Amino acid sequence: MFKVVFSLLALAAAVALAAPAADDASANILTHESRLEPDGAYSYRYSTSNGIQAEESGIGGQSVQGSASWVGDDGVPIVLTYTADENGFHPQGVHLPTPPPIPEYILRALRYIEAKQASQNGRK
Repeated sequence: MFKVVFSLLALAAAVALAAPAADDASANILTHESRLEPDGAYSYRYSTSNGIQAEESGIGGQSVQGSASWVGDDGVPIVLTYTADENGFHPQGVHLPTPPPIPEYILRALRYIEAKQASQNGRK
């Protein structure tokens, strides 16, 4: 009897693991638009069957703004917005890590150093 139960459980597990999963590699493009202007301005937008969406517009080599969204491995939707310009890439999204606050003792030390430097510069 144990062998029969074990065999049935093993078979059920094998069937569950072999069930087809949503595969990103087989996603289809649902929408796609793009525009390119003679002055270098451009824009594009697309969406896929697995929930990925993206759009971007800008002037080539000068500035860009855009967004992208997808569903993470944990099933949570992720939304990223960004700009890029001469000051760099500036992403925004709740999924992005943020630095911890600077501890008070470090802030005090920085204020002390700044005050010390200011007093030394005043003597010269």
